[in-house]
Amino acid sequence: MAEYVAPAAVEIVADQAKEYASPYLRYFFRYGEIVEDFKNQRMALKLRKQRVDTHVDEAKRQTEIIYDDVKDWLRNAEQELEETQNLKDEIDRVKCFKWCPKWGWRYSLSKKLAEKIPIISKLLETSDFARVGYRPFNQIMEATNAKGVNMIGLHGMPGVGKTTLAKEVGKHAREQKLFDKVVMFTMSQNPNIRTIQDKVAEMFGLNFHTNTEEGRAEELFRSMQRVNKILVIVDDLWEEFKMESIGIPFGDEHEGCKILLTTRRQQNCTKMNCKEIQLGILSKDEAWVLFRDKAGLEDDCSTLNDVAKEVAVQCKGLPLAIVVVAKGLKGESLNGWRDANQRFKDSTHLYDEEVLGGVLEPLKLSYDYLKKGINQMAGNHIQMCFLLCSLFPEDEEIDIVVLITCGIGVGLFPNVYSIEEKRKKFVEALKKLQKSGLLLESGYAGTIRMHDVIRDFAHWLTSTGENRFMVKDTLKEWPHMDESYTAIALWNCSSIIKIFPDKVEFSKLKTLFLEGEGKWNRDDFLVVFEEMKALQVLLLKRVSFSLKGFPSLPNLKTLWCFSCMLKNLPSLTNMRSLEILALIGTKIDGINEELLKLSTLKYLRLSGVVQNVPLPPQPNLVSRLTSLQELHVIPKNNLNLLELKSLSCLTALSLTLSTYQIPLEDFVLPKLQRYAIVVGEKYSSNREAFIRRLDIQDFSSSLSAFNNLFCNVEELNLRNVGGQKNIVPSIDEMGVNELTSLHLESCNDLEFLIDTKNDQGSTVAFSTLVELNIESMVSLKGLCYGVSPTRFLQNLKRVIIRDCKELQVIFQIDKLSERMKLKPSHRAIASLQSLKVVRIESCDNLKTIFSPCLALSMLHLEELYIRFCDRLEQVIGFGQEGEIIENDCLLYCWPKLEVLRIKDCESLKYISSNTLIQSLESVYIYNCHQLIQIYNMEQSIVLPELGSQNDSPLCCWPKLRILSIESCPNLKYNHCWKKLKTLRIEECQLLKYVFANTLSQGFPLLESLCLKNCPQLLQVFSSTEGRDVIGDHILLNVPFLQDLVVINCPQFSCFIVQAQLIKELVLSNVGNSGQLCNTDVPVFNEGCIVVGNHEELFQVQGGYSFSSINILRLRNLFEVRVLWNDFAQVVTLENLTTLTLSNCKKLRYIFSPMMASSLSHLEDLFIERCEEIERLILAKDQVSSSSSNGDTSLQPMSFPNLTQIVVTNCKNLNSLFPFRFAHVLPKLESLIVKRNYKLEQVFELEEKVEVVAKEEMKFDKLKWLSLEELPGLIHFCPKGLSFCIPSNDAAPQMVEQDAVEESTTVQNAIFNENIDWSRWWR
Repeated sequence: MAEYVAPAAVEIVADQAKEYASPYLRYFFRYGEIVEDFKNQRMALKLRKQRVDTHVDEAKRQTEIIYDDVKDWLRNAEQELEETQNLKDEIDRVKCFKWCPKWGWRYSLSKKLAEKIPIISKLLETSDFARVGYRPFNQIMEATNAKGVNMIGLHGMPGVGKTTLAKEVGKHAREQKLFDKVVMFTMSQNPNIRTIQDKVAEMFGLNFHTNTEEGRAEELFRSMQRVNKILVIVDDLWEEFKMESIGIPFGDEHEGCKILLTTRRQQNCTKMNCKEIQLGILSKDEAWVLFRDKAGLEDDCSTLNDVAKEVAVQCKGLPLAIVVVAKGLKGESLNGWRDANQRFKDSTHLYDEEVLGGVLEPLKLSYDYLKKGINQMAGNHIQMCFLLCSLFPEDEEIDIVVLITCGIGVGLFPNVYSIEEKRKKFVEALKKLQKSGLLLESGYAGTIRMHDVIRDFAHWLTSTGENRFMVKDTLKEWPHMDESYTAIALWNCSSIIKIFPDKVEFSKLKTLFLEGEGKWNRDDFLVVFEEMKALQVLLLKRVSFSLKGFPSLPNLKTLWCFSCMLKNLPSLTNMRSLEILALIGTKIDGINEELLKLSTLKYLRLSGVVQNVPLPPQPNLVSRLTSLQELHVIPKNNLNLLELKSLSCLTALSLTLSTYQIPLEDFVLPKLQRYAIVVGEKYSSNREAFIRRLDIQDFSSSLSAFNNLFCNVEELNLRNVGGQKNIVPSIDEMGVNELTSLHLESCNDLEFLIDTKNDQGSTVAFSTLVELNIESMVSLKGLCYGVSPTRFLQNLKRVIIRDCKELQVIFQIDKLSERMKLKPSHRAIASLQSLKVVRIESCDNLKTIFSPCLALSMLHLEELYIRFCDRLEQVIGFGQEGEIIENDCLLYCWPKLEVLRIKDCESLKYISSNTLIQSLESVYIYNCHQLIQIYNMEQSIVLPELGSQNDSPLCCWPKLRILSIESCPNLKYNHCWKKLKTLRIEECQLLKYVFANTLSQGFPLLESLCLKNCPQLLQVFSSTEGRDVIGDHILLNVPFLQDLVVINCPQFSCFIVQAQLIKELVLSNVGNSGQLCNTDVPVFNEGCIVVGNHEELFQVQGGYSFSSINILRLRNLFEVRVLWNDFAQVVTLENLTTLTLSNCKKLRYIFSPMMASSLSHLEDLFIERCEEIERLILAKDQVSSSSSNGDTSLQPMSFPNLTQIVVTNCKNLNSLFPFRFAHVLPKLESLIVKRNYKLEQVFELEEKVEVVAKEEMKFDKLKWLSLEELPGLIHFCPKGLSFCIPSNDAAPQMVEQDAVEESTTVQNAIFNENIDWSRWWR
């Protein structure tokens, strides 16, 4: 008896604990709910990923490029499914010993599941992709259709497929008859104008009557003007070209003529005012699909394909390389493929032009073209810059500073003296190489990349000739080397660098790169370079060596050491030509006055150097290096700013200083153009000076030492700097008008950015500021004290203000300008016309952020985020009570604002008054407890577009797509937006109506509607005027609605939804506190859903099937008696995967036999506390008696994908499933049946079905069987059948036969000894 009572007692305790439990106890007592929620969420994620995968596969078949956010989502979803598989397996392994659960295990698992649920939910929320990919093809076709676009420029590196794509565009345009004429010709490097004119004229049936190029062009021009729509494809354009010289009209001369040109050089597109479209390389998957197709390979898992995939990877995504290599290897044997793969790995393929000649030829043309249009020397130097890039490791993010200093070392751009001017020449060269497609942009500032195939091409160029290079990414043994090499780069040669040849004669060697071991080597070894007399550049990584091995390198100009161990640094004096010395992360034994003998030293960088004493050890050592042009000393040092005054040539400076190293007087370096000075013990930076940057931390003394830097500083960061009440004029009287970025943090004395109260003239200040970041400023009162200066913040694009408790006004403007009713162009106010992003957090004294006039000036605002501003009442309004303006006109502001997020603003009442934000698409408002309405619209306001007061609120946010409001308990109503796609409202306790007004056309675009925990919510609209009304019910036509969720809205009255595409329907506790809705729903042409306290949920009309439903969850619907008003008309539920019914007390049955036979995708079935339900599937005689059309031609019922069945607390349930044959549940993994007191059979036979002798019911996948508290159970399966359950060796449990009544059904059953299950109760 105790065993029988215990589970019920536990359940009672658990139910009582749910309401009062802390979050920790929740893991104990709500284990079942958490498990169910986790499984549902995980299954939903699995299904959603399958759908996204399907869309991606289809997009790839259409050669679309998959968006990065789609790739990221799929990667994250796959990771979560893999990580949660273990949790799912752990759930499946759960066991019960009698009635006592394992509490410790349950708590631990429950906690893990609860932590995963929101992560999965977030993935599901972000999985609604309108498109998963795009194609440059589609971009081009859209551009040819766009008004105002006359010329489209398709650019990309050689071999990327520009010509192929252009031909596809031309073919498509012809086949679809998008243009009257489509003509394509190739320009090449030296275009023959007459030949091109002849080809174009032939397309238009023109015979020339003149012989000169100009005369022919005029004839062709007039002939083409007579054709309405023309597409001209110009392939392989090498330089800017005037189409009029051929005779092609476009633009104002012929708006119907569109020109598509392909080029390797982006600058050609820019110069010719093209709509630019870049064609990038293929992804790994896309490359393999193309390679497999061109090589004629089957899509299988053969060994040949494995090798072919490795070969395809070597082509690095370049379509031209892929096509050439794949075609060249088509039909080869497996050994042939293996040989080709090895040749790729060894780079020997570069010497066989028959294999890669198709790639080399276009690349060689681009390389040679670098000289065109410039003098021979400059062209040679650009080419050498390109070749130097090939010395760096494969896929390396090449540091531009390192590249430039190496280039200086080999003597590039000798006619320019200063490093700064040489740097500019190098930057120009790199831009030219990028635009020529020979170099790629990098994801990191200050770096560049070279595509692997392009790198191999460069190695092919340097395999012979004057500039002969040897580059090895890995080295196991020293290769045969002769003295003809001019550059050698050996990477990852850790195992053999110790046996570097003692005396290697390289009489022509100018550049040497060596990389050794990845850790310190205590044993010193000698690297001898005695015979490298011509060496100019030496770059070493992770190498331990002594400079005594450098007896004489008279031509060495550049020495870079990365993470090296360097001894005898004074021996540098043997390198009298050295101009550039960089020691990065290198351990040295000291620096002394021998360094002064390097009279030619122009560049010195000491960054992360390891030594026992600070650098330099002797005072005024650096100050005597009078030839220095750039000095970068990042580690701890003894330098004083004043001693640098003697460095009259210094143009770039990077220093990390302690506060005691700052002098009281200012220092002047007249030629200084770039600097990065960091002051403070805690803050450090290894960045070299690319801009003028100043970081000061924990400093309370005078800043006068930096007076000459403040006037042109570009990036200023002040952290815990005291003694300054403002930036202007205290720090700089001139207005810091070159400052682009300002970061202020914990500067407790600072009250304003600028004080203009005592200004006597026309101040210009902060005119170039782009980014403003202010954090933890306890005294900050505003940005400007006094009249705003000229051009104040006119270029500001991004503002972040956090934790400024005293801040009351951010953007202050003159009250007079605010009261005067002048046109926006005439108002003398501060303009924020460039501002794009505003983030305000934890500013407790703010009541408003923008005034109406200032908001009008913000023409480019795109994102607004506000959080933890407790006193904020409205976003657009007046900061002081005395600031009053007559609101008799509508404010049109923020024309580009798309996203608005407001969180945790306790006093916010509404966003704004009488404001039209036409571009706003997404609004998220959370935890704003005083919010009454989204915006306050005066009744006197009339929108001229609509001309009626009643409709005026409809256009305040006319483009709104997403509205999400949570935890706003005082919200009373919203306005209505006809373009809404997603509406989510949760925890709004006083909300009675979702919308205060009505839309006669409904919500034509609504896709998702979620209403949760709104206890006073009565209806969707406060007024039914102008709407379709059925009795007291509103009819809502939402043709694109896919998700409908209404939970815990007990006062909600019925409304009727027509949603043909519904995929997810969740209703829980809807209208239970209101009156029963008895109104009959009239006959429509299609079915509908009744949301509310109604007896019938689905009103099926006209044979409508609801076939799109995936998930159906119904909980706490106390009056629902039937789900479907006419079973016979519901044809199919073929996509239903999850069905949950809970506490639907009056529900009697669910499916008709025909409906049940269509549930081929059903995976999860959960039914609990449905007290009146007798059968899950209606008997055939019940169907025919309750509908006009009985089910005919029934298919055998089968549930091929059903994996989980949970049926509990259904006290009138007689049986679960009728079936015609035994294998009805082939994938069933979990069957839980509890507390169904009248249940006699779990499975029963359909009428007139006979049992075949010795037939078995097999449950091959069953992992968990639980049958508890079933006192009426007689048979598990029909008489004459036996059932077989698989063994589970990991958890043996003996079947307790004494709990089962002996019967014929049990005697013939096959019980395996190892099975997870519970006992039956009679």
